[in-house]
Amino acid sequence: MTPILHIRRHGRVKDWCKIMQMQTISASQGQDDDDGAIWKPDVTVATIVARDGRFLVVEERVRGELVLNQPAGHLEPDESLAHAARRETLEETGWTVDLEHLVGVYQWSSGSGPDDHFVRFAFAARAVAHDARQPLDTGIVRALWLTRDEIARGSARPRSPMVLRCIDDWLAGQLLPLSAIRTIERTGAPA
Repeated sequence: MTPILHIRRHGRVKDWCKIMQMQTISASQGQDDDDGAIWKPDVTVATIVARDGRFLVVEERVRGELVLNQPAGHLEPDESLAHAARRETLEETGWTVDLEHLVGVYQWSSGSGPDDHFVRFAFAARAVAHDARQPLDTGIVRALWLTRDEIARGSARPRSPMVLRCIDDWLAGQLLPLSAIRTIERTGAPA
């Protein structure tokens, strides 16, 4: 089974590193390639943006099927996790957001192969401004504000178990400070 990793906050913020726990969602563990290359999961970001009991989601077409997801996407080279989360939200929804908290770090694989393994950093964010003229990323049909129940029971299913898990963790008050994630700039010296 592949674990879904998330950080739980019980008590003081400074103790967050002591309270990480693993929870399993599903699927099999990825392996190194046959040629001995190092296996690398996809690092992704997602934002949980809530407003008036609804969550900002995207309806997207994946392999011909309509699915729902948080605004989410891949970390790009030399990009911080926070910047990636803000960028992906704007590109997929037209919304500019301010990040407020880290909700958790989630590890998941659908089990379809070693190249289908994700580590997701989910952020809580506040909607600041919407640009209706912003073209949406390829594959995104539209951005919607839906309740948790509408996401769970809608005609388009969640893209992965991480979608509802992130919302449920946010609803449970699992909010870590953004300072839990550090971007360390290059100094020019070898690591």
